[in-house]
Amino acid sequence: QVQLVESGGGLVQAGGSLRLSCAASGHTFRSYAMGWFRQAPGKEREFVAEISWSGGSTSYADSVKGRFTISRDNAKNTVNLQMNSLKPEDTAVYYCAASQTYGLQLGHVEVWGQGTLVTVSS
Repeated sequence: QVQLVESGGGLVQAGGSLRLSCAASGHTFRSYAMGWFRQAPGKEREFVAEISWSGGSTSYADSVKGRFTISRDNAKNTVNLQMNSLKPEDTAVYYCAASQTYGLQLGHVEVWGQGTLVTVSS
């Protein structure tokens, strides 16, 4: 089973950009679909984006479509989330997630990272 460590969170002004990275340990990374979720204060954790093991399929929440891009590098065991045109409502702890089944947005999450905080100021 992979272990996940996120990085890249921080404070940014509205309209700005951030790039989150998730480093995975283990030689089976390329067999996992990967995704990002987020949890804002006082709210439930929600799906943000996911990518298939090959990178050929991606899916996004409507709230981030057109602004966020998920990508992966199987040679480096990393998955990234490029976040552009950030809004205050994007403020949340962002979690990297992994599953051997594509469909993380349906709850098929097997491994969670520890999370990284993104704060967007208005």
